[in-house]
Amino acid sequence: MSTDRTNCGLPRAADAGTPMTVYGWVDRRRDHGGLIFLDVRDHTGILQVVINPDTAPQAHASAHGVRLEYVLRVHGELRLREPRSVNAHRETGEVELYADQCEVLAVAKTPPFPVNEDTDVEEGLRLRHRYLDLRRSRLQRNLRARATFISHLRAVMAEQGFTEIETPMMIRATPEGARDYLVPSRLQHGSFYALPQSPQLYKQICMVAGIDRYFQIARCMRDEDLRADRQPEFTQLDIEMSFVDEEDVAAVLERAIAYAWSVSGFRGAISTPFPRLTWREAMDRYGVDKPDVRFRMELRDLTEALRASGFRVFADVVAGGGVVKGIAVRGGADLTRGDIEGRLTEVVRTFQARGLAYLWRRDDGWQGGIAKFFTTAELAAIGAITGADVGDAVLMVADRPAVVAASLGALRTHIARERSLADPDELAMIWVTEFPMFERDEETGEVAPLHHPFTMLHPDDVDLLETDPLRIRSRAYDIVLNGREIGSGSIRITDPAIQKRVFAAMGIDTETAQRKFGFLLEAFQYGVPPHGGFAAGVERLVMEGLGEENIRDVIAFPKNQQAQEPMTSAPAPVEKAQLVELGLQLAPEPPKG
Repeated sequence: MSTDRTNCGLPRAADAGTPMTVYGWVDRRRDHGGLIFLDVRDHTGILQVVINPDTAPQAHASAHGVRLEYVLRVHGELRLREPRSVNAHRETGEVELYADQCEVLAVAKTPPFPVNEDTDVEEGLRLRHRYLDLRRSRLQRNLRARATFISHLRAVMAEQGFTEIETPMMIRATPEGARDYLVPSRLQHGSFYALPQSPQLYKQICMVAGIDRYFQIARCMRDEDLRADRQPEFTQLDIEMSFVDEEDVAAVLERAIAYAWSVSGFRGAISTPFPRLTWREAMDRYGVDKPDVRFRMELRDLTEALRASGFRVFADVVAGGGVVKGIAVRGGADLTRGDIEGRLTEVVRTFQARGLAYLWRRDDGWQGGIAKFFTTAELAAIGAITGADVGDAVLMVADRPAVVAASLGALRTHIARERSLADPDELAMIWVTEFPMFERDEETGEVAPLHHPFTMLHPDDVDLLETDPLRIRSRAYDIVLNGREIGSGSIRITDPAIQKRVFAAMGIDTETAQRKFGFLLEAFQYGVPPHGGFAAGVERLVMEGLGEENIRDVIAFPKNQQAQEPMTSAPAPVEKAQLVELGLQLAPEPPKG
């Protein structure tokens, strides 16, 4: 095969008169009174080929039966197009290749969906024929942009003194917050490896080993429910650093992400340093720990102003220890009673709120069914606290603090999406810090770490470990971009006494801790430096950089919502002999429903 290949997207007007050979797929075919026009596509672009039966009869005969997605080799002379036929929408639009040779390298069946158009196609069909889907220009762009982004991340981490180290893909199962994917051992029957949810313990071991600055473009696996920004296997920029605090970690991440973003062709620009919000500030102002700060509509606390209100629903909630909060919807006077009591109330009820109260501020004063229950002073306070102007609506929820935060936080996001309040071209990257160290498991009632059990506690809260662990702040931090968590990290516990107390708060005794984490605890006995790290989701960053809505469109071979890969039909049953060799026997499938 010829080595003098010219990529289809490269020829320009300055190359006219040059003989060249191109290889690619047939993107379009047109037959104009004997002349055959072929658009030939490769990964760089599209070039128009002209085949004249009078000057190239053999090439014309070869091209006669050509159809879309046939693979061709075409040789000829590059010529300028007539001015009236220049295609201004194509980079090669000023030129065309006059063919003297055309060779069919591979024939193709009619594709099940258009490859040459960026039309909507049912996702199951796309994933079943992923090799065709990946030929389309948008996914070609996405995968190449992802590769560019990763290469620049590697470069900027190396510039900052980090050493890239690969950690094992088969490890001991440890509690990381999601289900492990398990791998049975053939040599040790009854024992299993786990696929890593993250390289957490290994990268901390690297700090004990004196690596000082570790990073990895790490593959991670978690057996959890999927959504638009989550896959069972994913990639993260994983780092760990010795002798650092939160600001040292932040400086490294901000430089790495902002630089790689700027040189990878991503949309917009990222400003540094990223603004900081504590977890408590985020929950109080936005109702969620991953707030979209591109629009305001912040939650405002009305509890004290309405404590003695004549509106009994509010007064009773406050008397019972609950809170009242509200948001002002700019221009919300156009919201009808049906809008609010219908779809908006359904949003808050999803988060266990009992209802949604509302008022409109109009030219002639406050209106709404509950306005009569408030005094003039209370209505004035509602307007002042929420910042509501004439023409706005105020939406309020009264309930337990957690319910109010979750329901109004979700409502805020819902309204912003409906009313297009967030600038789609704006990039609002922030740090959220001082997360709670623990949360209570809803199913078991046990205290569990919000991040992981090796996260260091806020120094002012250590004494709460035995008395009130749910009030403890941690030294954990997340990066949030436009309301999406991009990654998280923390300063780690290196004091064995504190680590033992954290395990005790979780109900883990010394024997259990030794069984699960003995290798790490032993390593810490040999001189462990203070250290901290972070893990950023590469796919989520690429999604945002390219403006994609689904993580599957920045992964070459993703899984569907059922964690299946339709192209290869994975996962699939295995031969009984393989199970016997591994010492496994399948239990009956549990009944559905």
